[in-house]
Amino acid sequence: MLKLFRISSLLEGVSYLVILCITLGVISRDFVYVLGMTHGVLFMLYFVLSLAASHKQGWSVITWLLVLLASLIPFAFIPVELFVRKELLKNEQAAATDPALGA
Repeated sequence: MLKLFRISSLLEGVSYLVILCITLGVISRDFVYVLGMTHGVLFMLYFVLSLAASHKQGWSVITWLLVLLASLIPFAFIPVELFVRKELLKNEQAAATDPALGA
């Protein structure tokens, strides 16, 4: 679940930056509909997967809210990526020390 959330976080963050490029005039406004719909779907996926990952990892409500807030701030997906990578390493270490957790 956490790996899937990590992928959705990266995709949502990049799509947000693409939407901002349209706002700044870097990308033509002809693509607003397609890119906007794509970003909207990725945001909804991010929201649902953040809830699922939060529940599975046992994150506090504050941690989940900070992860959710990061989806609204440009480039904030990078600290989320680092946080999720740390969580994945923690899970791998726990699975290595306790084989019953890895199954």
